[in-house]
Amino acid sequence: MKRSILLIAFALIAIQSFPQETASTADTLRKDAVNVFMESTDFIRKEIPYVNYVRDIKDAGVYIISTSQNTGSGGKEYSYFFVGQNEYAGMADTLTFTATPDETSEVTRQKMVGTLKMGLMRFVAKTPLSKYMKISFSEPLSETVSTDKWDSWVFRSSIYGYMQGEKTYKQKYLSGSVNASRITENWKVNLKAGLSQNDSKYIINDSTTIKGTNSSKYFNSLIVKSLNDHWSVGGTGSLGSSSYSNEQFSLSAMPGIEYDVFPYSESTRRQLRILYTAGFNFVDYMDTTIYNKARESLWRHSLSASYEVVQKWGNINVSLEYSNYLHDWSKNNLSAMLYLDLRIAKGLTVSFVGSGSMVHDQLGLVKGDLPVDQILLQRKELATQFQYFTSFGFTYTFGSIYNNVVNPRFGNSGGGGISISISD
Repeated sequence: MKRSILLIAFALIAIQSFPQETASTADTLRKDAVNVFMESTDFIRKEIPYVNYVRDIKDAGVYIISTSQNTGSGGKEYSYFFVGQNEYAGMADTLTFTATPDETSEVTRQKMVGTLKMGLMRFVAKTPLSKYMKISFSEPLSETVSTDKWDSWVFRSSIYGYMQGEKTYKQKYLSGSVNASRITENWKVNLKAGLSQNDSKYIINDSTTIKGTNSSKYFNSLIVKSLNDHWSVGGTGSLGSSSYSNEQFSLSAMPGIEYDVFPYSESTRRQLRILYTAGFNFVDYMDTTIYNKARESLWRHSLSASYEVVQKWGNINVSLEYSNYLHDWSKNNLSAMLYLDLRIAKGLTVSFVGSGSMVHDQLGLVKGDLPVDQILLQRKELATQFQYFTSFGFTYTFGSIYNNVVNPRFGNSGGGGISISISD
C-alpha cells in the first residue's frame, strides 16, 4: 500500500515538472488574430498559423466558402469566396486557381494555401499581426503568352480492372475508355468511348455453379454552343450496346436548348438551369421484349430543371426531370434528386441526400421469365415502377470556438467543426 502511494506521489511530481503553457507575446498576438470559419485541414492550419480557425460561423470575422468545378482539361477550378462579417462587415472578395490533371496533390494544396493567403491578407492587414507579414513574388513573368498548339483539345485514355475471390466466389472486372474534350467560353465538346466486362462465379456445392456476365460498349458525345450568359444550344448523341439493358445496338440523338435564370458566370455560387431536349432513339434488342419487339425506332423528349446554391448557411442541390416517348405518353419517367447540407443552429448541421424515380418507360424488358440466377446476380434489367435512394445525418459540435492547434502524435484524431463546401 505504501509503495502504491509513493508511486502515485512520484507520478504527480513528474507531471507537475513538465513545462506549463503560460501567457506570452505569441498568445497576445493570437487573441488579436482574425477569426476565420472555413473548411480547414491540418496542412492549412500549419501553413497559415496567423489566424484563428473557429468552429462556428457566428464567431468568425470572415467566413470562406469553397467550391470546385471540372475544367476542360480534366483538372479542376477551385473558387474561394471571402465574406467579412461582424468587425469586417462589408468586405468581400473572390479568388480562384486551377489545378491541371497532371499535377500532384502536393502542388494542388500549395496552390490552395497560396490562394487563401492572398485572400486573407486584406483582413490580416487590419490587425496588429500585419506588421509581421512579408509579401514576395517568386517567379519571373514573360511579356508574351505562348499559343496553345492543341487549340484547347485535351485527350485522355484509361484502363481499369480488378479480380477478387475466395473458395466459393470469384469476380473479374475490366473497363477502358478514351476521351477527347474541348471547352472554351463559346463551345463545349466532349467525346467519349469505352467498354466494360464483368464476370462473376458462385460455387454453391459440388454440383451447382452459377455464372454471370455483364458487358457494355458505348460512344457518347456532347456538343454545346454558348449563345449568351443565359442561353445555350446543343445536344447529345450516343451509340452502344448493353447486355443488362437487352440492347444489341442502340442509337440516340437528342438536340436541346438550355436557359439559366442566373448568369453562367455565377455558376460556382448559384444555378437555376432549365433544359429541354427532344430526339430520336433506335434500338435493336438482344431478345424479344415484353412488347414483342425485336427492334424499334422511337421519338422522345425531356424537360429538366436544376437548382444549386452555395451560401454561408450551407448548400442545396435539387433537380427534377420528366421524359416520355411520343408514340405513347404513358411510357414516361419522372425523377427527382435533392441534396442538403445545412447549418440549422450553432454547432448543429444536418445533411440529406435523396433521389427517386417513377418508372414507366422500360421498353426493353426481356419477354418471359428470367432464370433465378440472372435475377439474383442482377444481370438483366427487371420490371419496376419506382426506384429510390436516401441517406441523412446530423452533426453536433460544442466546446472551445478555436480550432488552431495541430497535434499529429499517435495519428490524427480530427479537430471537428462544420464546413461549407461543394465539389463536382
